[in-house]
Amino acid sequence: MNQRDISEIKRRLNPDKRYPTVIRGCYVAADGHIISTFAQPVYALPQEENEKYMAIFRKTLSGTLGQNLLPVEFTALQTMEGPEHHLLMALRDSSLTDEDAVDAFWQKVISVILSSKSNALQSVSQQQAADNYLILLMHDGYDVPFKDGNDEIDRERSTDVFSYILCSVCTVKQSKPALMYFAAESEFHSREADWVVGAPEQGFLFPSFDDRQANVYGAMYYTKDAADPHDDFIEAVFNTPKITPAPQQTETFQNILRTSLQDECNLDVVQQVHETVSAMMEEHKADKSAEPLAFSAPAVREVLENCGVSPDKAAVFEEYYIDSFGDNARIPAVNLVAPRTFKVTTPSVSIKVDPENSHLLETRIIDGKQYILILADGDVEVNGVNVRL
Repeated sequence: MNQRDISEIKRRLNPDKRYPTVIRGCYVAADGHIISTFAQPVYALPQEENEKYMAIFRKTLSGTLGQNLLPVEFTALQTMEGPEHHLLMALRDSSLTDEDAVDAFWQKVISVILSSKSNALQSVSQQQAADNYLILLMHDGYDVPFKDGNDEIDRERSTDVFSYILCSVCTVKQSKPALMYFAAESEFHSREADWVVGAPEQGFLFPSFDDRQANVYGAMYYTKDAADPHDDFIEAVFNTPKITPAPQQTETFQNILRTSLQDECNLDVVQQVHETVSAMMEEHKADKSAEPLAFSAPAVREVLENCGVSPDKAAVFEEYYIDSFGDNARIPAVNLVAPRTFKVTTPSVSIKVDPENSHLLETRIIDGKQYILILADGDVEVNGVNVRL
């Protein structure tokens, strides 16, 4: 899915339009027992409640592609024989009316979260493991309007009905007692502790909406924390390979760059790589219908050579890249460089520079010592005070 596809589905979640048909939920206690389940037609929801639900589902389609929004791909065998895929299809095809499929899905997610909470007790905090949680499912049938070659939409003509489900898993935390204002009495009174639904921690759209039509071979997975894609959830719900977290991809790329280029890994090369990839990302972003920019090993090798890296060192980099990510891996560009950040760090000093002005940095050896020089052309402030140099 590209950004335009995601935006088109998010417009379906306008609380004023009430496009989705039904919302089903399962409220679960921290110990795994089901407190309640419900099924509510969207048209019958009070406006304020509908707005809250739609905000949760919209959040599940938000974030950065390649970091918070991650594509999931099923094999042909999984679509024919895989129980995970069959369950998702049963949920979608029944418009969430298949009670056996819905119950099976609740139990699947509950077992995963119970396992995660057990780990949280050991490694994070008892409070995190003590939170309740809400599992939400939503169904919608989108009558996709026809679009001509000039991207003009003809709402009178339809090409297909995109039937899909959205899932959101939210933590439910207990609020603290507090004073609350009661307008009728013009006074403040005590408010008891209550359980409040938070933003979704994870979720997914199934099937994927590719080229404005359903792709049952794919899904779009959401994780609130790009550093933790929740591998156990992905394995249980999709049974697809683990997803390498975005920060880990960035760290691996940086290690490969340093190890393979060795003495050629200098400030000029890193600056040029950053500027080149950032420019490609900016140009690519202008095309909302394009898939997110991603780099294969040969593509990165070409960038390196264009930035002045010798062919021998670039070839070594390509080998390391394939060994680390795989033969056919395509790593999102956003995980290779941060286009809005350029940071230089030494053991005692950190320097942040606007990427557009990274050329103001240079390295030089003076009296046998290495220096990083910053062009100070104009006013200079130290702790907010203008100083003379």
